Amino acid sequence: MDDVLRAVAPRALGVLVRRGHGFAAAEDAVQEALIEAYRRWPDAGVPSDPLAWIVTVAHRRYLDAYRSDVARHRREDAALDEPLPGATEQADDTLQLLFLCCHPVLSPASAIALTLRAVGGLTTREIADAFLVPEATMAQRISRAKRTVAGERLDRAGELDRVLTVLYLVYNAGHSGRVDLATEAIRLTRDLATTRPDPEVQGLLALMLLHHARRDARTGADGRVITLDRQDRTRWHRDEIAEGVAILQAALAEDALGAYQVQAAIAALHDDAPRAAETDWTQILQWYDELQRLRPGDPVVALNRAVAVGEADGPQAGLAATAGLDDALAHNHRLAAVRAYLHERSGDSVRAAQVYGQAANAATNVEERDHLALQAARLRHQAL
Repeated sequence: MDDVLRAVAPRALGVLVRRGHGFAAAEDAVQEALIEAYRRWPDAGVPSDPLAWIVTVAHRRYLDAYRSDVARHRREDAALDEPLPGATEQADDTLQLLFLCCHPVLSPASAIALTLRAVGGLTTREIADAFLVPEATMAQRISRAKRTVAGERLDRAGELDRVLTVLYLVYNAGHSGRVDLATEAIRLTRDLATTRPDPEVQGLLALMLLHHARRDARTGADGRVITLDRQDRTRWHRDEIAEGVAILQAALAEDALGAYQVQAAIAALHDDAPRAAETDWTQILQWYDELQRLRPGDPVVALNRAVAVGEADGPQAGLAATAGLDDALAHNHRLAAVRAYLHERSGDSVRAAQVYGQAANAATNVEERDHLALQAARLRHQAL
């Protein structure tokens, strides 16, 4: 029953919002309907159309809050189990709700929180725990987000990029807390792909799956980061890789290339290599050239391309490719980390140790900081 309610709650909220009900009031009504379901369903059984049941009850609760007409209230209670028109338009309603939660008027942090709450069905406590903030802080953030999107109009075609950005941010939030946000992001993107047949949606889903396939090999038993070139590839999930590649191939066949498809193609080449030494860096570099064309001026793309240049054309060429990125990535530890790696590959261990130390000092993530500090210590020890 829990799985059924979790699946239908966002859809029911989407129905009420589409009908013009206020976001916050509609969510309150849906929550009351869920409570009613927990009270009735164990004895009466799950209805044949649980979505229509929840929408009907939620709609009644919404009317209860705003109308004092007792007679109408009684008539509506008498029709409690009659589905209201429009409840079965669940795919479109959920899609509309997702676009509303990712509206450009919201900050990325607010959009992520509202998406996880309203579309993902997570509790405020679960979201707060995932982002390591107090529950009260997250509740305020979600409440402000609801007020901000109240009455906003949607242009679905023009806001798809925003939705994909928010979903990828959710994915990259990772695995902290009791909720695996990477898995949540994949689930939401998969739902979006079924209702919005767009090559870039498929590209993002493929990208997530191809990265997620490596999750078990990313850290050791001691919790330390294991870089891609040192991972035990027998621990990669080949079923997810196969699914990601199939989805990517279908997207590329649409001949509407986008940045997420390109990134997925790069991830697929990494996943395809039996050993790190067999990675096709020449083809990866070609894909990065394409990504740079799609996202001109993006310093992160330029930095990642520099790594590929270093692998395909040599570390000195890679270091040269990082020139001009200092201002754009002044507060990003990854620039120093990449340069340290390339210095090490070029044989300059002393300089590599120094730059690894700089990267560690700038890192904000504990795991990455420890990994970079360990690399610096390793090279210093070798120099003794």
